[in-house]
Order: sequence, then structure tokens, then C-alpha cells
Amino acid sequence: MVNELRAVVEELGGERALGRSLASDDDMREAIREGFPPSVVGQLMRASGLTLKELAGALDLSPRSLQRRRATGRLARFESDRLYRLARIVALANQCLGDHERALRWLKRPNRALGGVTPVSAVDTEVGARQVENVLGRIAYGGVS
Repeated sequence: MVNELRAVVEELGGERALGRSLASDDDMREAIREGFPPSVVGQLMRASGLTLKELAGALDLSPRSLQRRRATGRLARFESDRLYRLARIVALANQCLGDHERALRWLKRPNRALGGVTPVSAVDTEVGARQVENVLGRIAYGGVS
């Protein structure tokens, strides 16, 4: 990705939503450790076109827990890490597929290369996220997926 960090920050709502300047991967790592502000959840929902239920599934959380977390303080470290992972996949899909709407449709459509599950449902684990990245890489470089 040309500038992966910049693309991920945009998917998360920009530095304004994150409440800080993020110039390096070290900055992002610290932001994840401190926990993202809850506004990032809404920003990623808008950017990814996911419903609360779909987003909660992709993060391996219950919709109720995600809603509750949006109303209080900062997100937990593991929640912020999962949000980052999903934002990274959305940014990568946008880049590989060349069009935001096309990327959103692809993320929600069952994929044979992923065993028939949707890419967005596969990113609830690190292994699944890597599988989605591999499929996107094959798409970007002309492979069959």
C-alpha cells in the first residue's frame, strides 16, 4: 500500500477522530495501547458501510458490548487493535479494487477463496485477516480469487 498508515487513519476518521497526530507506526501502536476514543467506532461504521451488528461480528464482540463501549471512555486495547485490523483491511480493499463502493460490496459478499464466508466476517481473527489480505493481494496482482 502506498501509505498504509495514512489510509488506515482515514478509515478510522482521521486524526481528529483519533484525537492525536499519527505520523508513524510507533504512534499508531501507542494509540492502540491507550485505546481509541469511542467516536472511531462510528467513523469506521460510516467508512466501511457496516451496520453495528456487522461491525461487532468483525470485531468478535456483541453488538450490545460495542454500543455500551461507544458510550463510555476509551476502547480497550484489544478492541482498538481489532478496529485497526478491520480499518486496514477496508483500506487495502479500497486500494486493490480501486473503488470504495466496489470494495464494500466485495467485503460483504461470500468468497470461495475464503471457504464461502464473507471477507468482513473472516477478519474476526488474525489468521482470517491474513487470508483476506492474501486474496486481495491475488486480486491486485491478477491472480484468481
